[in-house]
Amino acid sequence: HSQAVIDLALDTHGHLDVLVNNAGVMMLKPSLVEVDSAERAMVFHTLVFSQFILTQKALPYLRAGSAIINTAATEAYVGASQAISYAAANGAIVSFTRSLALSLAPREIRVNAVAPGSIWTPLIDASISREEVADFGNHVPLGRPGQPAEVAPAYVFLACRDASYITGQVLHVNGGVIVNG
Repeated sequence: HSQAVIDLALDTHGHLDVLVNNAGVMMLKPSLVEVDSAERAMVFHTLVFSQFILTQKALPYLRAGSAIINTAATEAYVGASQAISYAAANGAIVSFTRSLALSLAPREIRVNAVAPGSIWTPLIDASISREEVADFGNHVPLGRPGQPAEVAPAYVFLACRDASYITGQVLHVNGGVIVNG
């Protein structure tokens, strides 16, 4: 599937300048002991391994000035007591981003990530209860969840030449949640 995605981009545009790795799945469990091996494997395969695989397939076609933008999540920095596998996988994405940025800097390929916080996406409706949806996003300083259109400009910025001196970084689009890292 990854090669088919790359081939489609090449057939459509003739070259590859930007790779955005974005996939999501989150399972809520009240305790780590309730996270079984199949769930853990699915979360890591969907969030982390997919980025490894697609990036490996894209690398032969990327050249100096290209950009790779990974999608992580705020949970990589603040944790998630009921989504431990999700938070851990996002921590791996941050580390993958930083390591890949160091690896590809000599080729002048930038690697960064966007870490959205409480953003209204289909993942929210699929992951949390109706009661939790009513309060979703109220905990952030801006007091509301974000919209996908408020996250998209972060990807555009990291893809464009205005970000030519940024690599190995994570942009946080999270309504004002302070994160360190």
